[in-house]
Amino acid sequence: MLRLASSFLSVPSSLPHLLALLLALLAPAASAMELGIDRLESRGFDSLKGKRVGLITNQTGVNSAGRRTREILAKAKGVNLAALFTPEHGLDGKELAGKYVANRKDPVTGVTAHSLYGPTRKPTPEMLKGLDVLIYDMQDIGVRSYTYVSTMARCMEAAGECGLEFMVLDRPNPLGGLRVEGPPVEPQWISFVGQLPVPYVHGMTCGELARMLNDRKWMSAQCKLTVVKMQGWERPMVWRDTGLPWVQTSPNIPRADSPAYYVATGIVGSLAGLETGVGGPNPFEICAGKGVNPDSFSNTIKNLGLDGVQVRPYTAGGFSGCRLVIDPKAKGDLCVLALALLVETNRASKPDLFAKSPADKLDIFWKVYGSTTIRDQLRQGTSVQKIAQAWKPGVEKFREERKPYLFY
Repeated sequence: MLRLASSFLSVPSSLPHLLALLLALLAPAASAMELGIDRLESRGFDSLKGKRVGLITNQTGVNSAGRRTREILAKAKGVNLAALFTPEHGLDGKELAGKYVANRKDPVTGVTAHSLYGPTRKPTPEMLKGLDVLIYDMQDIGVRSYTYVSTMARCMEAAGECGLEFMVLDRPNPLGGLRVEGPPVEPQWISFVGQLPVPYVHGMTCGELARMLNDRKWMSAQCKLTVVKMQGWERPMVWRDTGLPWVQTSPNIPRADSPAYYVATGIVGSLAGLETGVGGPNPFEICAGKGVNPDSFSNTIKNLGLDGVQVRPYTAGGFSGCRLVIDPKAKGDLCVLALALLVETNRASKPDLFAKSPADKLDIFWKVYGSTTIRDQLRQGTSVQKIAQAWKPGVEKFREERKPYLFY
């Protein structure tokens, strides 16, 4: 065998072929990922021919080459893009969290973009008049409190009430499809920052969530639902595994790893008196308060032993605490990390964070966390482990309940 190989290598004419083979093996693999919009386009938009389309989208609605979905549909033969609908942060994703978004004319397509983050969070019958189908194409981040799936749920409800078809163009969950963790949301705290009764991190794509919420009747009306599935996505994949470019989903989710940090500090950041990096170059990557000892605080978080999570002492601008470095594929429970950050910053705060926070901030916190019980638990000195242990039955129940709705 060695003699044969040596003889083959000695033939000069074979060298270009060997070099080409080596280059092919060493070259970075092109993305084999096809998004829902790619697959719809590859079919020639056959299911949309002759229909008046309303598209729920923003700057994240792009195909795998980065071309805007609204532009693709506007130019597709036989498709009539008649209306756009925009979520929190607006059509371009530049509006700050919680700020009302105005209606506007889209300069790309010339179509009116109706705001679903202003006087209404749900399309009105007047907005939907004359449409045949609503299409949803936006990039979610896999966390219950991120409002894009809340917009999807309310649009599905409106479609059901008005007898419209509803289509979801599926996209990857940037946290992957295996991470399911965190507190549930109690029925009385269902809101736009917690519209669906799922764990804080649900591990589903928007198409899978749409299928589940429609079948389980989580909204008051159900719609005729179609999900255009992806091709090439698997549950262990985080965003960096997809080979796709990341489009900033909102002002404080600038990078593909930002969703992991959002899980870690997004809950505690609802309370007053804390610094999480929001508004700066490293949003959600910091957890700091007044009167916190950065070294002991960081050591306490390190001692949790969460795989894939690094902690460094942080002090700036009168705040001290820790700076986080999280591997998106971290095996550690990021909601346990979030809970520990809350427990330790609350312990150092005098008075505690709940007493410091005005009513409007507390209201948001209860809605994001999904319950008021955490305040009493912290004031009674309940451990991180005991609180997190109480989440587990709900998480495991959800894992079983979601199985029939998974596409991948």
